[in-house]
Amino acid sequence: MAYFVLPGRGKRVYRLAIARRIVDSTARGTRDRSAAGHARRRTRVLRRALRPSRRLQIGLGPWLRALPARLPDPALTAALSRLDPHVRVAYVLRNVEGMPRYAVRDQLIELRVRDPWPVIRAAEAVEVPEPRRADRFEPELLRPVRTRSVLPLAAAVFLTAALVGALLLTEREGAREASARGLGLVAAAPDAWTRGARSLDVWPARGELAGDRAFGRRAAAAWAAAPEARRPESGVAQLLYAGQVDGAPLAVMRSGGRLARYASGRLDVAAIGADPSAPIALGGGRYLLAPWDVRPETFAGGRLATSGGVTAPVRPGTGCGRGPLFHLGPRTVGDLGGPRAAVLGYRGPDRRPGGPDRPAVLGRSARSFWKKLACAVPAPSRPVSAATAFDFWSGTLPHGGKRADWTCTRLAYADGGAAAFATLLGAQNLATGACDVGRPVSGTWWRAPSDGWYYLAAAGRGLVPHAEGVRRPVTRDRLLVAGGTPGAPVTLTAR
Repeated sequence: MAYFVLPGRGKRVYRLAIARRIVDSTARGTRDRSAAGHARRRTRVLRRALRPSRRLQIGLGPWLRALPARLPDPALTAALSRLDPHVRVAYVLRNVEGMPRYAVRDQLIELRVRDPWPVIRAAEAVEVPEPRRADRFEPELLRPVRTRSVLPLAAAVFLTAALVGALLLTEREGAREASARGLGLVAAAPDAWTRGARSLDVWPARGELAGDRAFGRRAAAAWAAAPEARRPESGVAQLLYAGQVDGAPLAVMRSGGRLARYASGRLDVAAIGADPSAPIALGGGRYLLAPWDVRPETFAGGRLATSGGVTAPVRPGTGCGRGPLFHLGPRTVGDLGGPRAAVLGYRGPDRRPGGPDRPAVLGRSARSFWKKLACAVPAPSRPVSAATAFDFWSGTLPHGGKRADWTCTRLAYADGGAAAFATLLGAQNLATGACDVGRPVSGTWWRAPSDGWYYLAAAGRGLVPHAEGVRRPVTRDRLLVAGGTPGAPVTLTAR
């Protein structure tokens, strides 16, 4: 179970050795033999396998020497590695461990998954190749790996540390500030991203203060002292940036799915998501880019200036401060108020629903649409990693109304999950409730320029809106117009 849940990187021998080490480290003796004890141990294993510490790779020799002669089939692990981590857990629990849905739900809640059912449904929809052979091992081969006594080594380390400590007293005193709180600060090698799969783990530390250990210790100590719900997810944080932004020192750190920004004694923590390439907002309109994204472009077609992986100041051209920012490779990113730029997408009224949504650079009309939409949609309460606007109806509103667009905007949140909201964009921008991108339909009570109240509803291409609770509904070109009492409940469907 631990082997399949581990992130899909590295050779199989190392993955299996780390999985065995995780299982060994979670043993609690006789306390694991009861059903409740076994469940608690499974939770410990899953938590460590979801976000394995790099320390597990140190001293891995005993577990490598204890590997079985036959290794698991790589086809299944390769397919699982492409899944979201929690979806991978749900798949393994359902299909490898054979647990019922309710038990998988309970386990996901133990892993702090806020909404487990969409995760379970996503896992059940996954199609992976059947392994060519069984991936089970004989119990006698799975005894805990026993390492040699560490007493002689510990004594040598202690004596060496005592001697070296006299030379490094100042450094040790400074490091005590962060280590006392249990948070270590690490950085990826500058060229780590060139040697394997692209992920947040290989982002190097950038900025002119990246080598300032005193500043790094203060930032790490501030994060370690944060309230429990905002603390790092493990005892190690990754430094992504340390430098001056608008004359003030700023440190950006990551631990698992959380991002912390420390500046002038203030700490902000938010969900970061799993996108390996989404730019990170540093403040002042500057963004930290992934090390492989080196050519951001302005909307005018020129190159956006960068220095040390940080863009020149760029802000949305809107009054609300949200909207499109710049092109980054084959996509357009924008500011929706979160710690990272979100990938923006657009689908016009003539496009049929249900098609694939691949990131694409937004043209001029799509960017203009997003400028209006970004200010019309309320600021998201959670960080957003991607947002797609489906403009499912466009036309002129009745009774003296002006041209308007009805859009269904799907937001993918950085901490998992998604939601879709409908908005009527026109002379008056109206939020019209939840919507379904696959079968968009939405309605609202609307006051016409003639001062009369009407119920309006529209549906996507190939659908016709139907409303109950209104008077004399008339539908033309997928727009329903009806009378009635403003604010009265209406049952709206699309057929």
